[in-house]
Amino acid sequence: MSTSAEPRRPGLEIRSIDYVPLDERHGKLWHLGPLWFMSNAQIATLAVGLISITEGGNLLWSLLAIVAGTVIGTFFMAFHSAQGPQLGLPQMIQSRPQFGYLGALLVWLFAYVQYAGFNVFNTILAGQALHTTLHGGVKPWVVVVTAVALVVALVGYDVIHRAERILTYTFLIVFGIFTVGVLVNLHYPAGSFDLGAFRLTPFLAQFGVVAGYQISWAIYVSDYSRYLPPDVTVRKTFYWTYFGSALGGIWLMVLGTLLAAWAGQDFDTIRSIDAAGDTVFTGFGAVVLLFAALGLVSVTALNLYGGSLTLISAIDSFRRVRPTLAVRLVTLGLTAVLSLLGALAATSDFLRNFNDFLLLVLYLFIPWTAVNLTDYYVVRRGHYAIAEIFDPHGVYGRWGWQGITSYLAGFAAMVPFFSVGRLFVGPAAGAGRRRHLPVRRTARLGAAVLVADPVHRRGGRAAAGRGGGGRTGAGGARAPGAVTAARTARRLPRLTPASATAHGEGRSGGGAARGSRVGRGKGAGRRG
Repeated sequence: MSTSAEPRRPGLEIRSIDYVPLDERHGKLWHLGPLWFMSNAQIATLAVGLISITEGGNLLWSLLAIVAGTVIGTFFMAFHSAQGPQLGLPQMIQSRPQFGYLGALLVWLFAYVQYAGFNVFNTILAGQALHTTLHGGVKPWVVVVTAVALVVALVGYDVIHRAERILTYTFLIVFGIFTVGVLVNLHYPAGSFDLGAFRLTPFLAQFGVVAGYQISWAIYVSDYSRYLPPDVTVRKTFYWTYFGSALGGIWLMVLGTLLAAWAGQDFDTIRSIDAAGDTVFTGFGAVVLLFAALGLVSVTALNLYGGSLTLISAIDSFRRVRPTLAVRLVTLGLTAVLSLLGALAATSDFLRNFNDFLLLVLYLFIPWTAVNLTDYYVVRRGHYAIAEIFDPHGVYGRWGWQGITSYLAGFAAMVPFFSVGRLFVGPAAGAGRRRHLPVRRTARLGAAVLVADPVHRRGGRAAAGRGGGGRTGAGGARAPGAVTAARTARRLPRLTPASATAHGEGRSGGGAARGSRVGRGKGAGRRG
């Protein structure tokens, strides 16, 4: 990636995977709250809350599983968000220090499939909502939704943030009234709130899907925090992202569970929302669906934006890419076309199978988030040489075998516990269905994967020692805004008593005064 972007154009974002210089940093930290609230507060998220009810769980335990899964899953994605202001880079390009210049293609492929795949569901749901209210057919509306989302994604970072803030304020009014109607007007089956009606399988299924869904946001989050000034604290970045995403997710998933418990066998996402809204007053269901379609347009734009960045990262692995508006337009257009073709070709059987496939894709990102976060917060303590990330012969190498091996080992450890519908059921998951595998054994195995140190510490020291690890610039001059790991540790949310002091908020080249080049002087990059 060339670090020289074409001149900025008013209202249009030019930068893509390249480093955001300090003089272009802008925005307010609290903007992350509405962004991640509204990204989750859309009706595709609502469908995530159906799992336990459809598998025979009762309403109360379904709600508890949703809250527990959200609390845990959101924890990881919020820590990824805190990387953005410190590195000034989008999320997926940050995988190069762990997986290598070419090795990162492994996770980028999975990420790209996720972006395009979620948009298949998002645009179909939006098309159904608009057809129900305005008529005109589902497929024409799918095309319209994709086109509008493409324009939003092309204008870029600032308009996405602004749109999500406006939608958040409107959501609080429209869905606030809708939620009161659901709580007051709908009637639920007997035993819905019986604490004694606990069933293990539906509870774990709901918990796992919710946690996985929240973790899946990890591949997005730095994309929307990388323009913030590097002096924002990791703690506050974490909190605004965490509570925004968690509140939006819990709200919509709880609504999904309530609607599924009320409608029973007759549940259908669009029809049930319409019918429940009309219990407030006739026609209010249509209002809710129209607003829901706008929310789906916004999240479709997020997927197009992230897909474009991931595609540019992949191209840059083979041929240097100069950040231009034309590059963004081409990659956004390709991502939009692939998603649109999938949505237009989809059948009901395809959607059932593709849902299972997307669940498998989510499994692929659990070991990635463990590798990436451990490398950033524990091994390298936030000290990355930004220039080396864009150098195919740099200190991070072409293939990061420690990171790749750790990722594959973590993935292999999870395979026996996979349960992805008709695609694949692992032996332990199958045994659990037949013999009720103890929760404690499953939890221990899962924890063992997540806490394993995924990257050899030698890699952290080597990268920090060459090319500037965040404390110094060219010739050893101290980079603006650089801090020591010890000072930063006091500002980090505490993960565990043992690890809190090991975390660092190195500016990772944040002091590179124009572009992503960080000096390579002898004294550059020492980690205090």
